[in-house]
Amino acid sequence: MSDVRTLDIRLLDEAFEMQSGYVLDFSDRTMGNFFLEELNLDIDDPKWEREGTSKAKRLRCFLRTVDNATAARTIRSLWEYRQAFGKRDAADDGDFEGRVLDLVGKLSGTRAADSAPSPEPARNSARVAELRRDLIAVSGLAPQARGYAFEKFLRGAFNLYGMMAKNSFRLRGEEIDGSFVLDHETYLFEAKWRFEMTGVDDLLIFDGKLGSRAAWARGLFVSYTGFSEGGLHAFGRGRRTICMNGQDFDEALSRELPLDHVIREKVRRAVETGAPFTPVRDL
Repeated sequence: MSDVRTLDIRLLDEAFEMQSGYVLDFSDRTMGNFFLEELNLDIDDPKWEREGTSKAKRLRCFLRTVDNATAARTIRSLWEYRQAFGKRDAADDGDFEGRVLDLVGKLSGTRAADSAPSPEPARNSARVAELRRDLIAVSGLAPQARGYAFEKFLRGAFNLYGMMAKNSFRLRGEEIDGSFVLDHETYLFEAKWRFEMTGVDDLLIFDGKLGSRAAWARGLFVSYTGFSEGGLHAFGRGRRTICMNGQDFDEALSRELPLDHVIREKVRRAVETGAPFTPVRDL
């Protein structure tokens, strides 16, 4: 744990306007992006929700839990953001700046007696580059080998982001390509790599498999070539299945977007719109 004290948290509550559960002008999405882009850390990890799910509660838990160096780096970055984009009040800045930077200096120069290891980086550039090469290699395989290799690629991508993917399995003649866990929710996934776009028949078959499971089961249908417009329209809205295509994976890997974040955003968009598919570029 860090050396951030209750008095320090009170200072940060005022400096970063956290008293009502917010953090500066961040939304959940923009705060997640800030931590990812500026700090290469995942503030949306459920382990930071031990004190609650609001942005302020997650940030307080994070700052108390991580090592001193990570806490100092985070506070400095948030302070720089406040100065650049926050409501400008010279008197307030002058009052807070010295105290906030003193805290940063104290944390930067010491190691807590009960120091936690630094959090895992949200991005693993070398592994992401390897996944991109794996995906390119799949396209050169024969059809049957390509299908198995695509499933293996997906399991590797899910596991890179801690989603505990399992291999395909068969129950009473019904085959499932695999499953993974995200935010304590279990997803079944279907993987298709065909030259033609996926239509409504395949979507309904997979949705039927979900329908025979527990009511809280969710589904991810991955079609590398994508989905026909007519198929998505006939499939309808309000389903428990969300969809991804090959362009989604290429976009996520090229921009090093964590796959767990991508799936969360797709789920949120599906809940908001009822549509099972929104391209990553539109999230």
